[in-house]
Amino acid sequence: MTLNFYLMFNGTCEAAFKFYEKLLGGKIEAMLTHRGSPVEAETSPEFLDKILHTRMTVGNYVLMGSDSPPNYHQPAQGFAVNIGIDDVAEAERVFTALADNGQVKMAFEETFWATRFGMVVDRFGTPWMINCGSKPVGNA
Repeated sequence: MTLNFYLMFNGTCEAAFKFYEKLLGGKIEAMLTHRGSPVEAETSPEFLDKILHTRMTVGNYVLMGSDSPPNYHQPAQGFAVNIGIDDVAEAERVFTALADNGQVKMAFEETFWATRFGMVVDRFGTPWMINCGSKPVGNA
């Protein structure tokens, strides 16, 4: 069994995944548009070059996504993509880049469970949580 996130975008999937690839050191393995696909004939001309499906790996993890069909997009809510990073400087770099033109939901700072933690919605509308380091919690 595998479990991974599938992100839906409002026409910005290609830009988002190229940004994530560079930021996270990932590798886009597939990026398919509607043009040339079996659904091309059913696709409106302005949507032909939007992403039908993309897949990126970051280490052993997979992130997938696509552009929502016109009039079907809904903003992401009720979840966040979580990234665990051990190095504080690297975690701060990732958080800062995701926050650029995005919205910080919780500042990147020390918590009772982590050396640093923060929450942000990036410029593409994807919610992220960045966890850096861990601390003993409770009686541990």
